[in-house]
Amino acid sequence: MADSNSLGPSPDRQPALTDTYFKHTRRIVQQHGECEVEYAVFMRRPVTYAGRLAVDWLKAMSAHRSADVTVEEPHAEGAWVGSGEALCYLRGPLSALADMETIFLQRLGASCVAAYNAYNMCVELPKVAFLAMDARHCAGSDMADLMAYGASVGSRKAKAKAGAIGFVGSSTDATAPFFGQDSGSGTMPHALIGYAGSTLRAAELFHETIPDAPLTVLVDYFGQEITDALTVAERFSDLAADGRLSVRIDTHGGRFIEGLDTPESYAVLDRHVAYATRGYRTESELKHLMGTGVSVAAIWHLRETLDAHGFDKVKIVASSGFGPDKCRIFSFARAPVDLIGTGSYLPEKWSETYATADIIAYDGAPRVKAGREFLLRK
Repeated sequence: MADSNSLGPSPDRQPALTDTYFKHTRRIVQQHGECEVEYAVFMRRPVTYAGRLAVDWLKAMSAHRSADVTVEEPHAEGAWVGSGEALCYLRGPLSALADMETIFLQRLGASCVAAYNAYNMCVELPKVAFLAMDARHCAGSDMADLMAYGASVGSRKAKAKAGAIGFVGSSTDATAPFFGQDSGSGTMPHALIGYAGSTLRAAELFHETIPDAPLTVLVDYFGQEITDALTVAERFSDLAADGRLSVRIDTHGGRFIEGLDTPESYAVLDRHVAYATRGYRTESELKHLMGTGVSVAAIWHLRETLDAHGFDKVKIVASSGFGPDKCRIFSFARAPVDLIGTGSYLPEKWSETYATADIIAYDGAPRVKAGREFLLRK
């Protein structure tokens, strides 16, 4: 597991990153008398509790200040927490806690929502492995740490609750330890295909250069997902027969994969999961089922073609927009995908990630601002 104490702003950097009115409060309390306070921290939506990075940072900062701060966590890591329910309680001197609220909340809310989303994705597709590929969508490395940590919490919960495979790694070395790995995972981006000039040549270059790495070949660069997948499987027939070759589709939403259009997508689904299109479906559900890009129909089309040519052990990796809703539809239609690369467990609405802290007691006397009485200890 990553060393969470090393994550987050250092004591000398922290003052510049916190809200000024909290620093004013700290200064006033230091000059006019200390007060022991208790904070209740909550969110306005259901989440999966993922507080370790926030709590560890707070404890490290408190130790640096030689402040006696305690954190009460009513929920185990990975527990479901309802809207408005206290995630945790913080107790200690107001002068020590006041100006740490900003960063503590930054490090808590988004991780809890990422954990919630990752859990639901893993539970929907328990036999599918996931790879965390969120780094490119994050606003800096600190956010990437928080998001990968959240995904790891949701994944562990799904493994324990549903026997899911869950997240098996991350795309970066920095966050790989959250998933029990020493280094990041992944093989090739579209840039390598463009450099090589053909999908097959990119696969050959990769295998020649990094022979010990698993071979997962991206096959959508030229819009010939089926042709290139078969070409690669034939070239690496030994790996294909041993189940050590994967093909990845990341087809963008502007076109269908090779061999599909709307009528043929219906036909593919009718051959494998006829029920999928015979009930009411929303527009977004139909898009995931049989639209352009990486749809359920696209996965079934690729799978049946590989099988028909004797490559039934070649694995299929999919990426492109896999969030909770898309995973639910892929589960419903039993899409034969082996691994999903995703960063779409990141919170879709950032406003839903806002954690809030309110002081609920001053020197042991219950007191909270009007409208937040629900936070008071029962």
